Amino acid sequence: AQFGFTIPWTMLFTLPLMTAVQEACMRIGAVTGKGLAAVVREHYPKKILYPVVFLVVAANTLNIGSDIGAMAASTKLIFPTLPFSLLAVIFALLIILLEVLISYRTYIRILKWLSLALFAYFITAFMINVPWWEAIKATFTPRIELSKSFLYIIVAIFGTTISPYLFFWQTSNVVEDEIASKRLPQRGGVPKISKAYLKYLRIDTFIGMLFSNVTAWFIIVVGAVVFHQAGTLNIETAADAAKALEPLVQTFPNAGFLAKMIFAVGIIGIGLQSIPVLAGSSAYAVAETFNWREGLYRKFKQSRNFYLVIVFGTIAGLLFNFLGFNPIKALVFTAVFNGIAAVPLIFLIMRIAGREDVMGEYKSGPLSKTLLGIAFVVMSGFAIALLASFI
Repeated sequence: AQFGFTIPWTMLFTLPLMTAVQEACMRIGAVTGKGLAAVVREHYPKKILYPVVFLVVAANTLNIGSDIGAMAASTKLIFPTLPFSLLAVIFALLIILLEVLISYRTYIRILKWLSLALFAYFITAFMINVPWWEAIKATFTPRIELSKSFLYIIVAIFGTTISPYLFFWQTSNVVEDEIASKRLPQRGGVPKISKAYLKYLRIDTFIGMLFSNVTAWFIIVVGAVVFHQAGTLNIETAADAAKALEPLVQTFPNAGFLAKMIFAVGIIGIGLQSIPVLAGSSAYAVAETFNWREGLYRKFKQSRNFYLVIVFGTIAGLLFNFLGFNPIKALVFTAVFNGIAAVPLIFLIMRIAGREDVMGEYKSGPLSKTLLGIAFVVMSGFAIALLASFI
């Protein structure tokens, strides 16, 4: 809304960096058969482990709260008589039940189907009058401003695409898949892997990152047209966003309701997909730190502490919404927090993935090391610049 076509280039720039980080996390999980926190616990002192886990849990809890608030506010556009607090509680309970009661394989299938909600942004882009040439040109033309507001948004974009919760989720999710496919007899065992298997995982990771960034590009472009070019530079509520979208779909029947539906479906779908992953990654991190039994493939009674972290993390995020914060602004602030918190985690991932005593023949090669190094330096630079701008 604020910067229009100034920032589409960030999606092209972050794609190789986020792919490198997620590939390293995938490789750590696949080779060691352990989650990221478990590997850190095994090879690094507690004075490194505890701050790392605190960072990811704090970031995830803020994220959960912001997402629940955004989902409730978006649903209220369609059902205005329903209280915000009731909707927030309903979404929190739904997400807890999804993770605790449903089997791992069913749960993963649900997450994949929920990703279809992201197509709401693709559809919107072709319903409105997007200046495609300008959008494409902005993708290949980096523009940087040294203002506090620009640095804030750039760090938020990094925190959304290269986010701490994804590091822990990716590593542990690969381990869960290895257990489900019988490549790993039990968590902590020695996985049966090959170069062909790792190649398959790399391709799968790249496709996921590509889809993620293409979707984010469409979101930025839609925002540039719907908000920035229309002069709406400050979005305070979900209603503001839907109202700005309404004139652009006025040629369709029931344009106002359609605009609200498009906006709400996108936000709710993303929330239902991301919150279980956020809560799950916190549970993996905490359980591995204290060597508790863990895993979504286990039932509640088999790994009670693991699931209780999911429950309490979601409830803590829910309570965040009763402190009076603006859901839209909270989403952006959380993304900025993620962008800063990711910096030390990337450094740690870079070190682990490059250690021969941990990774053996599958340690990072020159390309991986280079991209991870660039990700660390660039994100550090923007984070330091942003923090310095507040002094």
